[in-house]
Amino acid sequence: MRIALLSYRSKPHCGGQGVYVRHLSRELVALGHDVEVFSGQPYPDLDPGVRLTKVPSLDLYREPDPFRVPKPREFRDLVDVEEFLTMCTAGFPEPKTFGRRIARAMRGRVGDFDVVHDNQVLAHGILDIEELGLPVVTTIHHPITVDRRLDLAAADGWRRRLAMRRWYGFLRMQTKVARRARSILTASTASKRDMVADFGVDPARVRIIPLGVDDGFRPPTGPRVPGRILAMASADMPVKGIATLLEAFAKLRTEREDLELLLVTKPQAGGRTEQLVDGLGIREHVRFVHGISDAQLVEVMGSAEIGCVPSLYEGFSLPTAELMACGTPLVVSDAGAIPEVVGPDGLCADLVPPGDVGALAAAIAALLDDPGRRERYGAAGRARVEERFSWRAVAAATAAAYQDEIDARLRRDAHR
Repeated sequence: MRIALLSYRSKPHCGGQGVYVRHLSRELVALGHDVEVFSGQPYPDLDPGVRLTKVPSLDLYREPDPFRVPKPREFRDLVDVEEFLTMCTAGFPEPKTFGRRIARAMRGRVGDFDVVHDNQVLAHGILDIEELGLPVVTTIHHPITVDRRLDLAAADGWRRRLAMRRWYGFLRMQTKVARRARSILTASTASKRDMVADFGVDPARVRIIPLGVDDGFRPPTGPRVPGRILAMASADMPVKGIATLLEAFAKLRTEREDLELLLVTKPQAGGRTEQLVDGLGIREHVRFVHGISDAQLVEVMGSAEIGCVPSLYEGFSLPTAELMACGTPLVVSDAGAIPEVVGPDGLCADLVPPGDVGALAAAIAALLDDPGRRERYGAAGRARVEERFSWRAVAAATAAAYQDEIDARLRRDAHR
């Protein structure tokens, strides 16, 4: 098949969407399909054999100057103007403006593809592409309505809450587009349940395809660092539960002096996380790691005695599966799809209520004191990943979904 894979931002450090684009596209090519990725900034890291077509935006959120003011010569058309003005009013324009740009780009390329795969853009422009005659399959990793609820609950003051509501204004568009999507892929039962409830999609149109773990994630060959606890958060946001972990770690530090917390994230300068680290008096015992290579990430994951996933919600949680692949024993939140990833409690992880500082601290302490259980959890987690989470299996199941939607499109056209 000739596949157009669309993603409005795709760099792996942007979170699961970028990881999904890279590994899915590589495995689809390995299965013999032709894949062209269309992406806005930040552009993806792709493997040989996968083509990239850049769909440039104004890149208003780039590092090191997010929320920047572009120079007049950077504005190319009215879509750019809309993007900038939406940012100026505290909105997040990227899904909508990427949809406009990709719909325009695809008008002259309808005959080049058999199917279009929307990686959670959920913009009006995606519906325009379907009107051109192309079958469309949509991945919804999880409904961002969950993030909005958690962010609003954590926001201080009416001005902050108003800004949050403006930022999440794109969800009105995504909800409408999701309801009209004919074929939806998601990674977990929890995510399907939540998108049916929040987006109002037809559950019969949703297919569950769990995500995969790259083969590079393997158990370490050397010893783990005693007392090292590790957590990953692709974004410094309340939904990742880092505040809960920091408070639990501070509690543990009052009883144990040989602990270190390693956070794989880039905290917002002067933001909530850094303020909490300083307020709890644990600055010298917490290290932030970011901007590292895949090989370095695997090394870091395999260095910890315990991995922790304290998220308040996850649509799948790739970090959980990747830590399991590294044989790292886990303490995780019983939230969203995390229980689906780790399996029954006591197999390869201890599950605690999300946001419960005391329960998290107690579970970490108990696991630190039980090396035999840590070894069993690590081995069981590795075995579960090998059995269930393969990117090749993800690609094969996704290609089957493509073919089903192509066939359905042909039947619809035949009845017109």
